[in-house]
Amino acid sequence: MDKEQRESRAKSLLSDELFNEAFNMLEQDIKDTWYRTSLGDTEARESLWLSLRLLERIRLHLTSIVETGEMAKKLEEYQL
Repeated sequence: MDKEQRESRAKSLLSDELFNEAFNMLEQDIKDTWYRTSLGDTEARESLWLSLRLLERIRLHLTSIVETGEMAKKLEEYQL
């Protein structure tokens, strides 16, 4: 897959309603589970925190692909 295809696919995913719904539901489920942990359940809270960070990193990675592609296009325009 070339860079333009990656950008297009990442943009498509980030604008996909079902994809965003799934991410938002997962995030809320993780937070709800986190809030219900007992005071002494540090290991579970840490695991849930890591899950939230991973979810965020996936979204940021896709955003980065889109932004990198947009910057590359702008650089090409300026070098004409």
